[in-house]
Amino acid sequence: MTLAALLALKLPLFDGLTQADFAGIDVPCGERRLGAWEILFNQKDQSRDVHFLLSGTLIALYWTADGREIIFTRFALGDHFGELAALDDGDRSLAVVARSEATVLTIPGATFRQLFDQVPVLRWRITHGLVARIRALTARNLELTTYSVEQRVASYLFGLAVDRGQLRAGGRIDDAPTHAEIAATIGSNREMVSRIMGGLARRGAIRTARQRIELLDPKVLTAEF
Repeated sequence: MTLAALLALKLPLFDGLTQADFAGIDVPCGERRLGAWEILFNQKDQSRDVHFLLSGTLIALYWTADGREIIFTRFALGDHFGELAALDDGDRSLAVVARSEATVLTIPGATFRQLFDQVPVLRWRITHGLVARIRALTARNLELTTYSVEQRVASYLFGLAVDRGQLRAGGRIDDAPTHAEIAATIGSNREMVSRIMGGLARRGAIRTARQRIELLDPKVLTAEF
């Protein structure tokens, strides 16, 4: 893929940049297609590539020694990930798995480091993104240690609606996570999450269908936390 084609994708990290900003830097990149539940890379993997989600759904998760999975995030279209290993030459801390068929753009880690060193706008954006991730992990840790499971479910749904721009009565969250995914994200189990979701539905807060959550009364969610 040429640099012009890369910039034409309008990826958030490169938004507003032109070919002149990359003067003297070769940016080799290519696409990879993944099948549903195919692993892009595993935890402890020693690859250094940085990836961008072009289509489909990817989740980052950690498998414990007893086989339990903990979901850390679901990537939005255009998101980049894998930069930690590229920047510090360490092993992958999480696995990334395709929840559906997906396409990713891949840039070599060495190229990503060169961009970080030589393009100030990218350096600022990458650093800003890492700081935002630290803040999100701090908030998540506080929720896990201070919130009840009911509060965690309500907070998760609230945050999901905000991220999707659907925090309003009648807002719809399409391609919604399963109860098992929500449980793996908030540190609970599927049965407990299903019970709480049912309770929220009976109280008129939400209505659920296959891979869809409709917000009927967001105020009920905020009353939980």
